[in-house]
Amino acid sequence: MSKEEKLQEEEINNVENEVKTEESQENPKTEPTAEELIQSEKDKYLRLFAEFENYKKRTTKERIELFKTAGQELMTTLLPILDDFDRGLSEIKKAKDKELLKGMNLINDKLKKTLEQKGLNIMKVEAGDQFDADLHEAITQIPAPSDNLKGKIIDVVEQGYQLGDKIIRYPKVVIGQ
Repeated sequence: MSKEEKLQEEEINNVENEVKTEESQENPKTEPTAEELIQSEKDKYLRLFAEFENYKKRTTKERIELFKTAGQELMTTLLPILDDFDRGLSEIKKAKDKELLKGMNLINDKLKKTLEQKGLNIMKVEAGDQFDADLHEAITQIPAPSDNLKGKIIDVVEQGYQLGDKIIRYPKVVIGQ
């Protein structure tokens, strides 16, 4: 090797060493301490634990809601039967057949009590109550027979029902203008 080649090789080595020194000064690679590692793992653990607790609360709430409204479809299909029972009872009362009326009342009461035990409640709506669009369904408006019935319920065409706190059928009412 000639002197020139040796000088060039030394110069290359010097430049490489300078670059390595500058890189090490600019990007010092330090290992995290044990305490920092422990703290980061604790943080991860706490976040995971909080996420799991939120998941448990959410699923519990969803399960409770499901149990509350599990029978909603069945209850909704039984509502027309309850209406037919009420209409049948009113016709039997007109016919004045006491034995038939007594038997129908027993069956009707038993059915309603059973449904009430499962969470179905009749919404109490009477003629003269104030109309509330959030709670009632107006099917028609007629001229009010008196001034004090304007904007109030004149007749209840179909009863409303609640399953727990949820309204599954709004009462259909006639209101006065």
